[in-house]
Amino acid sequence: MGIRNYLIEGVSCAGKTTVCEELERRGYQAIHGDRQLAYRGDPRTGEPVDGHAPGHHIWDVERVRDLVAGNAHAMTFFCGGCRNSDQFIDLFDGVFVLEIDLDTLNERLAARPEDEWGGTASEGEAFARLQHATKEGLPTNAVMIDATKPLSRVVDTILDLCQRSTGGRVRIRRGDDGVDGPS
Repeated sequence: MGIRNYLIEGVSCAGKTTVCEELERRGYQAIHGDRQLAYRGDPRTGEPVDGHAPGHHIWDVERVRDLVAGNAHAMTFFCGGCRNSDQFIDLFDGVFVLEIDLDTLNERLAARPEDEWGGTASEGEAFARLQHATKEGLPTNAVMIDATKPLSRVVDTILDLCQRSTGGRVRIRRGDDGVDGPS
């Protein structure tokens, strides 16, 4: 897909889909990982499984590899959450994790339509809060982005970091503004 490829991750309700849609609106190639790559499977083997265990939300590794191998676009953003990113994270030129606080998480969960994951109390609110507390399954060597900021600022920050990282991977360095950026 892209000459340079980036992963945008985060806990449930961090804004991955919203950021993906804004990148598309701005003319960037963006893949909705939760819609285009995700399925229920064993994170170690990739074998499909039945049920709705959140820990089994994974991406098709071969499909990710195929998409990253293309070079039709200057940059491609893969947006979404999965529990097997360790199997392909090395393919990306940079990884961003959208961070939100617990109050923002609760507000966003309350505003979710009932037909979306986490839209009802029985469907994932407890998991989303647990994932927020533990950060389980999130990439650890990533640039952290404050996703409580206005959408335009979040996307501008990601794009700025990508532009400043020409020729190399986006690496973590804590800036004076509290945003991690390339070193």
